[in-house]
Amino acid sequence: MDEGAAAVQAWIEDWPDAAVRQRLRDIRALLQRCVPDGQERLSYRMPTMFRGGVVLHYAAFRQHIGLYPPVRDAALRARLAPWAGPKGNLQFRHDQPLPMDLIEAVVQARLAELRG
Repeated sequence: MDEGAAAVQAWIEDWPDAAVRQRLRDIRALLQRCVPDGQERLSYRMPTMFRGGVVLHYAAFRQHIGLYPPVRDAALRARLAPWAGPKGNLQFRHDQPLPMDLIEAVVQARLAELRG
């Protein structure tokens, strides 16, 4: 495991709530599956996946998990409207299931944006 991946793993494992830790692990596993050649590291004090730029930042907060940066694809943004937070970022409340299929769509959209 490289230094960046180890830092991300430590960040996740330091989260005090076990249920939130598992949600973070689920997002990380999805990113590792969708971006197997990506690089993990902490950026802006958040776990981040890079491949030709930022694919996704994610972080846990008291009430939700946030995903950054905002989604540019208008059709996908419409599907994500229930989770839209400030500035177009996404917020997934801890008391609701993670929509993993939509999170995967966000990752794929970000990869497409980075390909240009």
